[in-house]
Amino acid sequence: MSFYPSLPGKHHLSALWKRFPKGIAPLLHLHDALCRGEDSELSVGERELIATHVSALNRCHYCFTAHARYARAFGIDDGVFGEMSVDPAHPSLRPGMTAALAYAAKLTREPWAVAQADFDALLSAGWSENGINDIIFITGVYAMMNRLLEGAGLKENVAPPGFSPEKARAGSYSDMLAMIGLPRDRAD
Repeated sequence: MSFYPSLPGKHHLSALWKRFPKGIAPLLHLHDALCRGEDSELSVGERELIATHVSALNRCHYCFTAHARYARAFGIDDGVFGEMSVDPAHPSLRPGMTAALAYAAKLTREPWAVAQADFDALLSAGWSENGINDIIFITGVYAMMNRLLEGAGLKENVAPPGFSPEKARAGSYSDMLAMIGLPRDRAD
């Protein structure tokens, strides 16, 4: 349910964005660049896992549910996910993901406390500066997304009709632009 009187009842994020489209097209293109682009040392599933972890830490049920669904679709083991949590030390995760998720957790919970030693721990875990930048960027974007959804009152996320892992893997975030009636190349 949304807090907005103009959006009564239960609504999907697309209803909110259709009602308030300002900035949504570049936001979805940013999501594609961060989470679906091919130029990352993190797999798509690992990027979705970071989004899920940040959302769990922020207690954003809507985003946690959505991104756990995507992370699973992109190969993250179901055992990694708890009721509203991610197990950063799960044995199915590749080495280095524990450090990535720990960094994302600290950046989410105590951004002022992140220090050179935290960054160096990522380098020691095998991440390049580009990989670390992806971890930081994804963490920041999903902290923002959590606040956008919580602020709008969107709490419950139910899989859209016809959702399947195959469709998730074939799609992109900017595909949502058509759902809300915006052209894929809209810049505002």
